[in-house]
Amino acid sequence: MKLEKCWTWRLLLLLSALAVAAVAAHEEQSEADVSDVVIDDDDDGDMGLDEEELKVLMAEDEKEQVKETHSKGTASEKETDANVSFQVTYKTPVPTGDVYFAETFDDGSLDRWQLSKTVKEDADGDIAKYDGKWAVEQLKENKVPGDQGLVLKSRAKHHAISAMLDKPFVFKDEPLVIQYEVNFQDGIDCGGAYIKLLSDTGGLSLEQFHDRTPYTIMFGPDKCGEDYKLHFIFRHKNPLNEDVEEKHAKRADVDLKKFYTDKKTHLYTLVLNPDNSYEMFIDQSSVSRGSLLEDVVPPVNPPKEIDDPKDSKPDDWDERAKIPDPEAVKPDDWDEDAPAKIEDPDAVKPEGWLDDEPEFVPDPNAEKPEDWDEEMDGEWEAPQIPNPACETAPGCGEWKRPMINNPQYKGKWKAPLVDNPNYQGVWKPRKILNPDYFEDLQPFRMTPFRALGLELWSMTSDIYFDNFIITSHKEVADRWASDSWGLKKLVASANEPGIFAQLMMAAEERPWLWVVYILTVGLPVGLLVLFCWPKKSDDDYVYKKVDLPQADVEEEEEEEEEEEEEEVAVDEEDKAAEATEAAPAAGGTHSAIGTFTAATVSAARVMFYISSMKDEGDAAEESHKQAVRKRRVRKD
Repeated sequence: MKLEKCWTWRLLLLLSALAVAAVAAHEEQSEADVSDVVIDDDDDGDMGLDEEELKVLMAEDEKEQVKETHSKGTASEKETDANVSFQVTYKTPVPTGDVYFAETFDDGSLDRWQLSKTVKEDADGDIAKYDGKWAVEQLKENKVPGDQGLVLKSRAKHHAISAMLDKPFVFKDEPLVIQYEVNFQDGIDCGGAYIKLLSDTGGLSLEQFHDRTPYTIMFGPDKCGEDYKLHFIFRHKNPLNEDVEEKHAKRADVDLKKFYTDKKTHLYTLVLNPDNSYEMFIDQSSVSRGSLLEDVVPPVNPPKEIDDPKDSKPDDWDERAKIPDPEAVKPDDWDEDAPAKIEDPDAVKPEGWLDDEPEFVPDPNAEKPEDWDEEMDGEWEAPQIPNPACETAPGCGEWKRPMINNPQYKGKWKAPLVDNPNYQGVWKPRKILNPDYFEDLQPFRMTPFRALGLELWSMTSDIYFDNFIITSHKEVADRWASDSWGLKKLVASANEPGIFAQLMMAAEERPWLWVVYILTVGLPVGLLVLFCWPKKSDDDYVYKKVDLPQADVEEEEEEEEEEEEEEVAVDEEDKAAEATEAAPAAGGTHSAIGTFTAATVSAARVMFYISSMKDEGDAAEESHKQAVRKRRVRKD
């Protein structure tokens, strides 16, 4: 059983070691994957959609980079950032297909963009102005040299900025793909980072862009408190009366918290298809999908029938499913006046109870304050303290019997409930045809839009936006992301701490994780030592006391047999020698035989003596072994 436990814990320790090794190998492989990637400046748009096709150029001499930049006429500048663990060559992404809008901010200019000059309606004068500041800057962390974005710089202010599309988007037979990047560089307390696609109306003025400006679609992240949202709202026009109503898509299917707290750049994508399906992506992973006809609130199409607002419930309509039994009679012995609690008749006042002593007495050591004004404060009374006489007594004051439940108590009698024979069910108004009913089977055909705007309020500054693109082809948006956001992702991954560092950081924030680490690694090691470490035996202790090696039991038995055989041989030789000396000389033949026998015996004695001398050195050890065997016999 002990051996089985030992091997079990050895296997558990081996699995723990393999897990640690796998984590370390994964970390090394991730670093190797990043270091092997290179950006090719000669490729203007043939790069694929996978990160493997993004090529990172390893550190080169700064002079060679400047020379290469001028020779190829690229717009990127080569810088070394303390946050970047390797140097990269960045090239401003260029759309590989037809687009309605594309913006990288890499030229550092906001000439294309218009700041709002109006005020927010229904707001206090101090905060009604759209006076929040905007700037074009690089990321604070994990920056890619040469890459810049639009940054919301002010906190607790209204911001509004917008830009015209290259051409209006008209909803016909092609999909709509909207994509851009957001980085909450300082986290986010309460605020949004969504965009609005401003409707193509005759009166659209970017200088007058405010919260009531008509828009077709609103899309992007928003957070306040612990409510994390990814908005997709579209404004639908009623074909009967042309009233406009906002339709909200269902919430995302994943936890969005990490996208607001990790201070990384995330990619937000919305795809609308002519078949009325939609899908939202974060970092190119789907987080929500549905139908414009089925998965928005309120629904696009109203119900065919509605409750008649003029219908009312009849006065004699009985909705009671159960009623008191009209034939039930209260039992004669039912006492409704019996109290729920009565005094315990078996209770006895404890001996030593001080009836005449109050529970509290005035503090004899208290003194009236010098500034006490009896006219203003009233007559002064010493504060009450527990009566010292009651400390050793079971109680003081008037003794009262404790209250117990009254066994005769039944309460107010009520007739039992029975099924109502006149039950008519829950009343509902009758249905009538909905006079406002319509059926729009193509909600995708929304109002055309021709501008993109950001109208935001935030309690956190330094919200980073970058690489806006509006197109009809998902492949174009994917390639655009590969040339821009994909590189940011690689740089951020390269600068992330290792797995072990992340575990230590997590434990610093949440100390209870140390318990998990100990149970995962330390416990198997401790149990392995407990079950598999050899213990001292009694024989080991005896031999270590005299500092002599322990002999094997089988070897001792063989040595005993050899000693017995030697003793028998010596006895036989002694007897033969005595017989030879006692016999008389009986002739030449007998004399020769006797002489030979005597010589043989003498030689045997010499050999035995030599053998005895040889074994004499081990006598002490053999003696000790025999003593140990005797002790074993006694012990057994």
